[in-house]
Amino acid sequence: MKKILLMHGANLNLLSRRAPEHYGSLTLMELEQLTARELARHHCAMVAYQSNHEGCLIDTLQTEAAQCAGLIINPGAFSHGSYALYDAILDSQLPTIEVHLSNLSQREAWRQHSVISPACVGVISGKKEHGYLEAVQTLLAYLNTQ
Repeated sequence: MKKILLMHGANLNLLSRRAPEHYGSLTLMELEQLTARELARHHCAMVAYQSNHEGCLIDTLQTEAAQCAGLIINPGAFSHGSYALYDAILDSQLPTIEVHLSNLSQREAWRQHSVISPACVGVISGKKEHGYLEAVQTLLAYLNTQ
């Protein structure tokens, strides 16, 4: 059974309370359950992790990568400046989908560029929780072609 790592960055622990017009109304736990159900439909398991601390995300990625077939990550604001997280994704050698709940192209100028994206095989933005379902589909399709 393939295992997929699902990671969430800064402030995503506040989902459903933080700007629902941008991020939707689901809690982080509900979003993880939705993603886990979609993965289970494809006979995949999921390991989920959230941290507000960049180093903790990197440590977890380094620890879990060897047991996982792919990564779905919403780095939150780390998308826009974390070259260390970019390096960790590259070093993991995991095919990675970057996903964002809000539409970054319609947000503040500083949110419109991700330093993480070049390390990823796909980026999904602006589809709220549906973006996570699309991320599962995109990642599994990529894995099936390898």
